[in-house]
Amino acid sequence: MKFGMGQAVPRVEDPRLLRGGGRYTDDINLPGQTRAYILRSPVAHARIVSVDTSAAETAPGVLAVLTGADWAADGHGGLPCLVSSLLPLERPDGTPMFDPDRPALLSDKVRFVGDYVAMVVAETHDQARDAAELIDVDYDELPAVTDPAAAIESGAPAVWDECPDNICFAREMGDKAAVDTAFADAAHVSKLDIHVSRVVQNPMEPRAALGEYNKFDERFTLWGGTQGPHDTRRFLAQQVFHVPERQIRVVANDMGGGFGLRGGIFPEQALVLWAARKVGRPVKWNGDRSEAFVSDDHGRDSRLTVELALNADNDFTGLRVTSKASLGAYLSLFGPFPTFGNMGSVIGVYKTPCAYVNVTAAFTNCVPIGPYRGAGRPESATMMEMVVDQAAKELGVDRVALRRQNIIPADAMPFQTGLVFNYDSGKFEENMDKAFAKADVDGFAARKADSESRGKLRGLGIANAIEQSAGLFDEGAEISFDPDGGATVKLGTHNHGQGHETVFKQLLADRLGLEFEQIRYVQGDTDQVPYGHGTFGSRSSGLGGGALAKAADKIIDKGKLIAAHHFETDAGDIEFDDGSFTVAGTDRTIDLTDVARMAHAPALQPPGMDGGLAAFATHKPTAPTFPNGTHVCEVEIDPDTGVMKIDRYVVVGDVGTVMNPMLLAGQIQGGVAQGIGQIICEEVVWADDGQLITGSFMDYCMPKADQIPMIEVESNPSPTPSNPLGIKGAGEAGAVGGMPCVMNAITDAIGKPVVMPATSEKLWRAIHG
Repeated sequence: MKFGMGQAVPRVEDPRLLRGGGRYTDDINLPGQTRAYILRSPVAHARIVSVDTSAAETAPGVLAVLTGADWAADGHGGLPCLVSSLLPLERPDGTPMFDPDRPALLSDKVRFVGDYVAMVVAETHDQARDAAELIDVDYDELPAVTDPAAAIESGAPAVWDECPDNICFAREMGDKAAVDTAFADAAHVSKLDIHVSRVVQNPMEPRAALGEYNKFDERFTLWGGTQGPHDTRRFLAQQVFHVPERQIRVVANDMGGGFGLRGGIFPEQALVLWAARKVGRPVKWNGDRSEAFVSDDHGRDSRLTVELALNADNDFTGLRVTSKASLGAYLSLFGPFPTFGNMGSVIGVYKTPCAYVNVTAAFTNCVPIGPYRGAGRPESATMMEMVVDQAAKELGVDRVALRRQNIIPADAMPFQTGLVFNYDSGKFEENMDKAFAKADVDGFAARKADSESRGKLRGLGIANAIEQSAGLFDEGAEISFDPDGGATVKLGTHNHGQGHETVFKQLLADRLGLEFEQIRYVQGDTDQVPYGHGTFGSRSSGLGGGALAKAADKIIDKGKLIAAHHFETDAGDIEFDDGSFTVAGTDRTIDLTDVARMAHAPALQPPGMDGGLAAFATHKPTAPTFPNGTHVCEVEIDPDTGVMKIDRYVVVGDVGTVMNPMLLAGQIQGGVAQGIGQIICEEVVWADDGQLITGSFMDYCMPKADQIPMIEVESNPSPTPSNPLGIKGAGEAGAVGGMPCVMNAITDAIGKPVVMPATSEKLWRAIHG
């Protein structure tokens, strides 16, 4: 089949986007549209003594000035935290986790720089901004705390008066008694403290939202980038506005990057809808890059201690992890989840029989934390792979041999790990072999000697990464045919750079024999797409593709009934292949296009059959999937300057069935680049009083093109049985392996670990003591 599954088909979305056909939130303008501006807190922690809006209310062009008191008076709910409803988390004393209310605008207290104080609606953006500067807020400033470890120390400032120790919840996982025994009996214990820096997610397109209210239909419409339009509608309807879901429509068109950030619920989404109803006109808010630094959910931010126990034969016998993780000032929609939800990845691809994890999640006077590409998986992989290297160094053994000795063999599948996960498939050692060959690890010694001859340091980084993906919720897909044989496909997932439109068309080309030109792809509109949960956790190809495959099978089943009626035979005699229905053992054939026409002609339908040719299906995973792979890289460091170059990078990965190798490589490469960024340069830095020091690209360093090497990607698939297509997922795999691989290469080059990010200054200081 032309452009079928497994072929390297270029993205069909690209010509539209490259020629200016993208439709982003800022491209949408409605008649009578107004503009909104958010007044944000300039301090990290303070009581709001008073808010005087009188001057702003009389400023030119101003239509409304809204405050926390107005929000409370209208009886709206706070922004939800989904995790608290899915999983009963507890504080150390056994009481329920502290889940504070988060109104869209505040009236009593601000808890981070950028917190939401008031919103001005005016005819133009400049008028709204100028008026906001006229609002007089009297703050009673309080001490702030930004470090999660410091936040839980005795005497630390309380972010919430109702939670004086700042501990939102504590989570234990694994078998503590078995791990204690393993460590007591260990011949050797390796231990590492790892500071995982906080990062800003920084999608290319800043967040934006446009709200409209139809007073005759009593219905809201929200336009804005979101990874899950249906869930956004549900949370806004049920928990914020307390209205039936049918009274809210969410439209998510094109958006410039998601990374987990756009899977959350933000105050601006609720505020533009509320304001639109207040002023009787559409309200648009556009965030700029400075606002993104102080209002977008941040990622990572934890203080980790990992310990690995080994016996006299160098077998891994136990693993222990202690984590102090920041949640920021509030709980975002998925905020608690990255701190523990993917901690099972810390066991890695190894036979370690037991593990114990203790997570303490703390409130800090910082922007809330949310999922960021990997959502806890990269941190887990970094811990395991770094401590394995550390153990090899301390024992004086080869780190590759130590990994081989402890790796889970392919013939052990399915394998119940020592912490939560049950792997259904994987060829972990084979990944290593292929990656080492592709990266020419055998030639590393010669390259190291060459670097040394030029006065440079060279290090080899190795990381075996594995992650849990495609869990949480089901996903939906619908296929409907026109009488002329054209098909409209509606997916509950959201494509914002991954290439869903391309791979789902490839899937239908395989299943139904359709040409790309026959297929119209629809997403992101809750009025058009009947059901879905969205794109996150590397779930779209496996769950969305699984649902689409099931819907295609239903189309085939109905088509067989129509073809059988046409041929006056039994449906069991009809075979379907490459877009045609055939009576088995004969040359009597009819195309799917003709069957679609018959489905719309009552006279040609079997008696009692409903007209039309359409099908809807959902797919719910029987178990999560476990994408995995081996990353290998080399770095070269100039000891005189600390400047580092990543010389080569290879990934051999198992993402299950590969739908499109070209798009897969792009996904892996993008993830690796974000992992590299975290290791070499990205870090949010706060002043002692909670002021954000790294508040722009002048201060916050992003990886540049010349810092990212060509990343070679090779597949070594072992399909999963948990979905009809055998797909494991790929969206986050690059970031999961990227962080530990580069950090291990740096450690190998200079002989000791450094605190991320490993900037040139830190490397120079580490090299020179």
